Amino acid sequence: MDWWLFLLLFFLGLGVLMMIGVPVAIAFLLVNLAGVYYLWGGVSGFNQLILSIDSSISTFVLVPVPMFILMGSIMFHSGIAQRMIEVLDQWLGFVAGRLAVLAIGAGALLGTLTGMAMGSVAMLGSTLTPEMERRGYAKSMSIGPILASGGLAILIPPSTLAIILASLGGFSVAKILIGIIVPGILLAIMCIGYIVVRAMLRPEEAPAYEAPRIPLAQRLSDAAIYLVPPICVVVMIIGLIFFGTATPTEAAALGTFLTFVLAILYRKLNWQVLVKGVGSATQLSVMILIILTGSAAFSQLLSFSGATAAITGLASELPVPPLLLLVLMQVIIVFLGMFIEQTSIVLVTIPIFLPIVHQMGWDPIWFGIIMMVNLEMATITPPFGLSLFVMKGIATRGTAMIDIYRAAIPFILINILLMAIMIAVPDLVLWLPSKMN
Repeated sequence: MDWWLFLLLFFLGLGVLMMIGVPVAIAFLLVNLAGVYYLWGGVSGFNQLILSIDSSISTFVLVPVPMFILMGSIMFHSGIAQRMIEVLDQWLGFVAGRLAVLAIGAGALLGTLTGMAMGSVAMLGSTLTPEMERRGYAKSMSIGPILASGGLAILIPPSTLAIILASLGGFSVAKILIGIIVPGILLAIMCIGYIVVRAMLRPEEAPAYEAPRIPLAQRLSDAAIYLVPPICVVVMIIGLIFFGTATPTEAAALGTFLTFVLAILYRKLNWQVLVKGVGSATQLSVMILIILTGSAAFSQLLSFSGATAAITGLASELPVPPLLLLVLMQVIIVFLGMFIEQTSIVLVTIPIFLPIVHQMGWDPIWFGIIMMVNLEMATITPPFGLSLFVMKGIATRGTAMIDIYRAAIPFILINILLMAIMIAVPDLVLWLPSKMN
């Protein structure tokens, strides 16, 4: 069978299974089984598949994934994350478009805790959107910032998606975690800048209101108690990784331990919180690891069928500039992001894209972080971005999909601008990782 026919049948089978409602992990397993049976000598090839599955998840590099998920889950279920947002709100009373800015700031905070875009959209959308509309905010100003905040969840370390991307791509977890810091902060600043300027130019879209006056002493006290300690945990994790004092796995374990200590000190850790926190973290971790089990087999099937070598050769011989090839790869990611979630996109594309990246001589860290910005943008790209439908499900009555599409467009353009800057100035991504020990 020609490689292109194998690839076509593989993705056709995957698409059919997903359309009839089969979970992504099971769909990958089934098409991998069919491919192994055909290419690896029938039933005897299943032994190799088992070894591939075992090697794909039995690696020290992936240990930070459940650790970071558990850390965020405990902070969320213990109420630490919600209290952080409340304290942040106390300091934004003077800012134009206050609640919209709060959505971006809260998204950045939740990003350090959960790393899940759609989870961030669901939480902030259900709490902040009704309040913004009650205050007279235009739909585009109440919905758009919530959608944008979800993207920050995967661009603010510690990011589970960054770890998964690095482990599948075979490059440094520590460097990609440090490399996403500057783009993540820059994206937050660009979004906040847009909101503030728009609120100043069109005050009717984000009406000012009298915020409760909280004494400075109380704000400082609340910040010192409820905001500084959790942020210090995240900063400590990043610092340990940056200076080479600890591996990402060791830093994740220490951060998770300190999160439990914080929950105890706040008197928020009880049996119910423990069961919910560990239960949800286990469920999410298992889902991610099951998806990853298909990675090694998929990569090997691509190589065995000749698809990897053929695609790499085809890409290198295309009569187009390398920049256009990079853009085409990003367009594919946006298209996939309309239908499947981010971890699955990484699983599908990395085995195909990474040989091309090496062939072109691009830095895989640089490419991976551009890809992450694109992945978060894909979830809010009309007409089928997954976060758009999450927003529709929790939006106030009377909100049409066209309202959500319009609200997302300015923030999609901001993401495209950030990607263009990263492509034009690679040092924006690579400078900080180059300074690591």
